[in-house]
Amino acid sequence: MEFTCLSRGGCFYFPPCHMFEVCGFRIQFDCPMDFSALPIFSPVPLDFYVISDEELSTHPGNGSFNLENVSEEKIEKPLDVGSLIKAEPWYKIINNLRLWNPSFTDIVLISSPMGMLGLPFLTREKDFSAKIYATEATARLGKMMMDDLIAMHMEFKQFYGSEDDATPQWMKQEELELLHHALKEVAFGQDEADLGGWMPMYCAADVKDCMKKVETVRYGEEACYNGALVIKALSSGLEIGACNWTINGPKRNIAYISSSIFSSSNAMNFDYLALQEETIIYSDFSSVESMNDILNDTSGPLTDNLTALSSNEETLANLLSDPAESVGESEKLSFICSCAVQSVESGGSVLIPINRLGVTLQLLEQISASLDYSNLKVPIYLISSVAEELLAFANVIPEWLSKQRQQKNKLARTMCCILSSLELTTWSGGPFASTLVWGSQLVTCSRGTYNMQKGLDAELALLPFRPMSMKVLQCAFLSGIKLDKVRPLLKVLQPKVVMLPENLSRLINTNTESFTVFSYSEGETLRVPNLKDSLELEIAPDLAMSFCWRKLQQGNIDIARLKGELSLNCGKFKLLAENAHVATDQRPLIHWGQPDLKKLLNVLSKMGIEGSLQQSDAESSNVGVIRIHDPTEAVIEIQESRTIISVADKKLSARIFDAVDSVLDGV
Repeated sequence: MEFTCLSRGGCFYFPPCHMFEVCGFRIQFDCPMDFSALPIFSPVPLDFYVISDEELSTHPGNGSFNLENVSEEKIEKPLDVGSLIKAEPWYKIINNLRLWNPSFTDIVLISSPMGMLGLPFLTREKDFSAKIYATEATARLGKMMMDDLIAMHMEFKQFYGSEDDATPQWMKQEELELLHHALKEVAFGQDEADLGGWMPMYCAADVKDCMKKVETVRYGEEACYNGALVIKALSSGLEIGACNWTINGPKRNIAYISSSIFSSSNAMNFDYLALQEETIIYSDFSSVESMNDILNDTSGPLTDNLTALSSNEETLANLLSDPAESVGESEKLSFICSCAVQSVESGGSVLIPINRLGVTLQLLEQISASLDYSNLKVPIYLISSVAEELLAFANVIPEWLSKQRQQKNKLARTMCCILSSLELTTWSGGPFASTLVWGSQLVTCSRGTYNMQKGLDAELALLPFRPMSMKVLQCAFLSGIKLDKVRPLLKVLQPKVVMLPENLSRLINTNTESFTVFSYSEGETLRVPNLKDSLELEIAPDLAMSFCWRKLQQGNIDIARLKGELSLNCGKFKLLAENAHVATDQRPLIHWGQPDLKKLLNVLSKMGIEGSLQQSDAESSNVGVIRIHDPTEAVIEIQESRTIISVADKKLSARIFDAVDSVLDGV
């Protein structure tokens, strides 16, 4: 098996992407987009209809710079709204993915809606023909998010127009030199080498064609690919529709663990016991991302604080399902709600970007309840081009939700007003309590609170809207398995081989465990040896009853010749009986072992064939030669791996073969 980490991702919004080959099939895990560089583009102003063509022509990115004057400038200007690129945005995909021929990919497995957003870039390639699997909720939510991205992008396109050149003006070398260094680092990395991952936005037709290629599955439902692989999606607990995968084949059984949460308050719990396979691909980087300070320490190997783990299953299960995690998440939600109420009471407003659907639904419920408790009668707006569809869908997918969410999801539909992003351009702003925003649309306010996920660059995100009086809160919701639970999880699953991110393998001590650890890093191909020396074959009962067993001369072993129709179904080889009768008195087709020269010469003599042993001229001492001189000349050359009979007479050749057959085991 070969495994390549194409991208380690960055956070919940940018999940990892991997490629691996097993049983002759190439499988890709997830196809996300990297939105971290999107803030370098200036958003469309709400009053863009009154901006003149002359003003638009002076925007950076439209080729109106005086390069001679700029080149003489020695001191870089401070980063401000004028530093942003005012042009139709492009979007970053995984650069390493472009190095792989899409026609060679057989399967794409999508683990979450965020891991689906870059899929139209891949499916619109003319040579792409892979089968795509995703859970029903992931496929539906992923399509909604792609539709919303397209609606958002259309506003940029209407304002800036589309460039005729294949490469946009802002990406040309002379324009890149004018960018602020902070924007260059966000867009192209610290060494400014990441230039190959930018792509123009896909269109609605690309999304429609992409969704035709997606096959949806339910949790625990088996999907068989080409008769060789059995693929199953299992809840990861991270988000509605998010999943892990198991892949069972004739040579290897694999479990793929993406970002997961053991106790979820808005999705079905992490079904980790179903991941007990011989090989585990561990792809949850959340522990690594939360330990950046430790990762920068190269003084020596790092270990977690669990010096000893009990093998008691009940103890391990209690450790993994520690309720403290869910309590901590609830406290974060309560803190956001309290800040929202304080802001509204002081006459301000609250802006909350939509991120994880489950967290959004919880915030809608708790903020509404907090406002009612405080006797504050202010509206809640959900601003998105797919807001109504999103809430309607959230009410009809109870199988994907946790038990707590199933009891509460009926409330979400009735407690908010719904605005599309297009309606924002004509909306005056008025008093509002909480605006949950999906995409790049932000409504400025004179005083209030802006809540956003921790890890995003708040300064860059809010740069286009300054000056403003606003308090910014960043909150890190649990987005994966904590470091102290990695080893207990692996101890419960008891795999034989574990593939861990290189930095994560430094953070935990697995030297005392029974499994073998392979560490992988981004951009490198890892080869993992096969654990099975042989394959299992299921034989039809009627065929097995017809076997004619023969006892071998070398050892107490019985052997029989098989003949039937070999099939591969659901990852298992099966041998079925043929309709035609198989004769049992046929000459053996397979022999093994080396003939004993003296014994063979004695058998030939009894058959009236005279010959003698002769020393071989070959360098190898394992070669013996019998030269036949009566009834006609022939040579029998016995090598280590084969026996060669050289004779002109066909009848004599057949008699010599019978003699060799009599001294060898064969079927």
